[in-house]
Amino acid sequence: MAQNYQTGGAFEEIPIIDFTNARSSDPALRRSLAAEIRDACVNVGFFYIKNHGIPEEVINTTIGGAKEYFALPLETKMKLDIHGSPNFKGYTALLGENTNPENRGDLHEGFDLGWEPADCTDDSQVREDGSMTGANVWPENLPGFRKDVLAYYHAAVQLGLTLFPLFALALNLPENFFEDKVTKPAAIMRLLHYPPQPARPMEGVQGIGAHTDYECFTILWQDKYPALQVMNTNGKWIDAVPIPGTLVLNLGDQFARWTNDVFKSTVHRAINASGSERYSMPLFFGTDYEVKLEPIPGCVTAENPAKYEVATAGDYVKSRLEATYAHSKVTA
Repeated sequence: MAQNYQTGGAFEEIPIIDFTNARSSDPALRRSLAAEIRDACVNVGFFYIKNHGIPEEVINTTIGGAKEYFALPLETKMKLDIHGSPNFKGYTALLGENTNPENRGDLHEGFDLGWEPADCTDDSQVREDGSMTGANVWPENLPGFRKDVLAYYHAAVQLGLTLFPLFALALNLPENFFEDKVTKPAAIMRLLHYPPQPARPMEGVQGIGAHTDYECFTILWQDKYPALQVMNTNGKWIDAVPIPGTLVLNLGDQFARWTNDVFKSTVHRAINASGSERYSMPLFFGTDYEVKLEPIPGCVTAENPAKYEVATAGDYVKSRLEATYAHSKVTA
């Protein structure tokens, strides 16, 4: 049966949603939370998560490790150049990524990783992920970095798994609808470092250019320096200001394709005009890579016919990553 998804006007602020009842045993409380999520997903595509459950100590330790890593000499960081990885893991230098094809590059450096066990010490437990299969790469001279980063990674993955039943309720589906589609969570995490944007920035260069994310949703920790901006349906940029104790969640293209655009994958960008160095940690949470992104029941109607060709999640993500890094890839 087709569902009626009411949409409002252009949003002017990003809602804050309290996740205290995310794991409640009371179905009524979970449904009430799902209704808030539904409204945010249909009308904004972004919301803040309050009471997310990830300890501040885990966050602070990971950010401390990120600062140590990005302070290393460029020559050392480039040993893990992301272009040398078949599955886009490792280091991205300044301007090495270009999320907006109309720009010249993104003014940030990053470190990307994917799933591995929290206690992993070698590459013997690489998971079969189809077109995205491959091990993480790690710096050699930062004791504890791998363990600390994976502690946050797995905490964020657990939060992401908690979200899927709520998204199912928000779509009027059984709570377990996504359960068999996230048995091998395709979560890519990034550590990001933004130098201050110059007072007179280079033309076509931003912290991250305007784009949408590729996966189902992104869980973002951002520090106290504002940079993230979200475009509303009138083309106006709305600031996603840092709010202490919260995470930012935004929907990505996989959910937009899966829901036939009932859930919004909203354009956003980052411009670090704070005058200070800025750090953030997004975790991009997708479905298992072999899952086909076919329209979810109730999201295709005569008024809203199917808009997208069906693709597997892994092929879609890899094609988007290839396009993002193509401009900085050196060919022989």
